[in-house]
Amino acid sequence: MRIVVCMKPVPDPKQWHRLALDPKTKTLVRKGISGTINPLDRNALEEAIRFREREGGEVIVLSMAPMDAQPVIKEALAMGADRAVLLSDRVFAGSDTLGTAYILAAGVQKLGQFDLILCGDETIDGGTAQVSAQLAEFLSIPNVMHVTGIEGRSDGPWHVSSRIEHGTVKVAIEPPMVLSVLKAINEPRYVTLMNILEAEEKEMQVWTAEDIPLDEPWAGLKGSPTQMEDLFVPETKTRAEMLLGSPEEQAAELANRLHRSGYC
Repeated sequence: MRIVVCMKPVPDPKQWHRLALDPKTKTLVRKGISGTINPLDRNALEEAIRFREREGGEVIVLSMAPMDAQPVIKEALAMGADRAVLLSDRVFAGSDTLGTAYILAAGVQKLGQFDLILCGDETIDGGTAQVSAQLAEFLSIPNVMHVTGIEGRSDGPWHVSSRIEHGTVKVAIEPPMVLSVLKAINEPRYVTLMNILEAEEKEMQVWTAEDIPLDEPWAGLKGSPTQMEDLFVPETKTRAEMLLGSPEEQAAELANRLHRSGYC
């Protein structure tokens, strides 16, 4: 079994206060901010590793990111991926979800035969939840989103549980396919020092735009069909007021103000 995990390095949430917006492109300026694996992509990778442990095969991490994301890719290798491919080129910078899916699909096609592509359902820096479905469309294979459970073997149909508005639906599906997972599917494993040392010996290739078949002009900011019209950080204002009186009087006044404001 050959499983491809699409993984996105995202800004470390602990450093989000340092994020800035490019006034021209309306994109996030991530330079100087350390990255980490998108949380739901960790769940996708964990599920892939569990499949390999049961069925054998290979787990390949595929990521589109700048070259400085290599430490994040190595973390994925330390989790247990067999090898990784980093799609990195200035041509890719600023791609929207369609462009991102198109570039990832080109990377998958270059990798060759596969049984399953796993993604996180969405990313914490975008939250669009669009890439997995677009990727499946480019590859002309089925897609199931909001996945909470996967029962499958290499020699038969798979049963995939997907969360819907008022419950869960289970579908039978034949590989190859693209599945995007939710946090409920598993608990990602911890990375040990030995895992980190082993990751240093694993293969990580870097492919540029010249290495993959890009037949459409959808890559990068200029090639993206959707453009950000405007994006801004709202100004936050805080005001503090000391309540006077005894503790009982302060509590009563606070309750009265909350009631008048519609909070209780």
